[in-house]
Amino acid sequence: MNPILPGLSRSTTPDEIRTNRYIIALTVTLGCVLELVDTSIVNVAIPHMMGTLGASLDEITWVSIGYVVANVIVLPISGFLSHVFGRRNYFILSILLFTFASFACGSSTSLGALVFWRIVQGLGGGGLIATAQVTIMDVFPRKEVATGMAVFGMGIMTGPMLGPTLGGWLTDEYSWPWIFYINLPLGILALLFTLVYVPEALHRRKIEKIDYIGLLMMAAGIGALQLMLERGERLDWFESGEIVAYAVTSILALGAFVIRQLESEHPLVDFRICRDIQYSSGLLFTFLLGASLFSTVFVFPVYVQTLMGYTAWQTGLLILPSAMASGIAMPVAAKAMERGVSARGIIVAGILVFVYSMWGHYHFTTESGVSDFLLPLIIRGLGLGMIFMPLNALTMASIPPQTRADASGLYNLTRQLGGSVGIAASATLITTLGNIKYAALNEHLAGNNALALERLALLKSRLLSLGTPDALADLKSMAILGSQIARQAQMLSFSHLFLLFGLGMVLVLPLLLFMNKEGAVDSEGGLH
Repeated sequence: MNPILPGLSRSTTPDEIRTNRYIIALTVTLGCVLELVDTSIVNVAIPHMMGTLGASLDEITWVSIGYVVANVIVLPISGFLSHVFGRRNYFILSILLFTFASFACGSSTSLGALVFWRIVQGLGGGGLIATAQVTIMDVFPRKEVATGMAVFGMGIMTGPMLGPTLGGWLTDEYSWPWIFYINLPLGILALLFTLVYVPEALHRRKIEKIDYIGLLMMAAGIGALQLMLERGERLDWFESGEIVAYAVTSILALGAFVIRQLESEHPLVDFRICRDIQYSSGLLFTFLLGASLFSTVFVFPVYVQTLMGYTAWQTGLLILPSAMASGIAMPVAAKAMERGVSARGIIVAGILVFVYSMWGHYHFTTESGVSDFLLPLIIRGLGLGMIFMPLNALTMASIPPQTRADASGLYNLTRQLGGSVGIAASATLITTLGNIKYAALNEHLAGNNALALERLALLKSRLLSLGTPDALADLKSMAILGSQIARQAQMLSFSHLFLLFGLGMVLVLPLLLFMNKEGAVDSEGGLH
């Protein structure tokens, strides 16, 4: 079974590909940016959607969950689908599906319709990232692959950060449907450039049959895992029967899927590539990188909006310099690699920069302002930008051209799951650490702690000066002090969480010992 869509196949000469390689890289990266922006863009519009659609907070979260679940289901089989349809055709189909679903999302008048079209949008978007990555690896000469991947990396790193900024502006200036309608002109532009410039794959495996049972197992397993991560914190994790059901389904379905794929002659996902120790180490590394990227993008906005009173739009503007810093760091890292600088050395430097940034985040307080945030955020962007592209190159360095599409899909799925795990863990830790810190601080209210008594006396004195009766002033001063302690406890939980992000990246450094093969890709692939 090997269908080709009529009229979409296109022959391109090596000279044409070489000449247009940067246009091709920008084209496929635009598709990735569209997909990644839509991962986070809806978050700032949720209150508006609730009002328009008459949905509760728990119901409206399915607008985000449906998209992400569909996205992660498609990612691991994007390589297989590229072989079925042809990589260029599959990329075109993904853009068409994503763009049409975006229009349908904006036009939805009910929650059910919006969730359905968000799932369709996620199915289309999931095929864009892995397909884009392997396309760039094919069209750039070996010595320039790092530069091509830097273009791709800018989209991957900045997309999640641009979502809240763009979403806040569109929602405030227009209305929430425009967070979907904005995809239409950009999707059409990506489609036109793909039709004109993007070539068919250099390597394509003939597909004899499709394992529909395996496909169902994978969809059930990954879907249940993502649902568990998305809803776990809200439902108190394994105290909930729903979360237990998701966990059991995920373990059984994914376990059966992996076994089935290892025994199959025509696997949907070729897990045999994980025998390569360098690639497997890269998967573990990118899992943590995804957790760090998405978690810090999640935690910092929660901090400034809940404790500092920033709006979504102000938060987006604050994060924007970090995204720009990542965009600057990646091409610089690429040029350094092209000139012979060790990819492992650049990664180590990037991790040190990131850890320094988290040390700066650790010192944020409830009195911090824009001037305190700016430098640590920029340094964070630089560090992640330095890590992303060399890690990508090292992970894929020993993968043969004919299995790159499968390897790319699994690699991008791992980063996405890392982000989901990171966000879920961060949401839980914010609550858990906050409770621990509150209990510790609250002990100072008990007994005759001198500082607590002095603070209570000052609060009572101020209330009395405002005309509050003496008996009521005692109660109010205690309530105010309790509120201040709760706020400080929450601040401490954010500070320690930032520090944990930095320590986590240090702990993953030993994986670089298993990634000895430097370089971008095997010289058999690409136009060399």
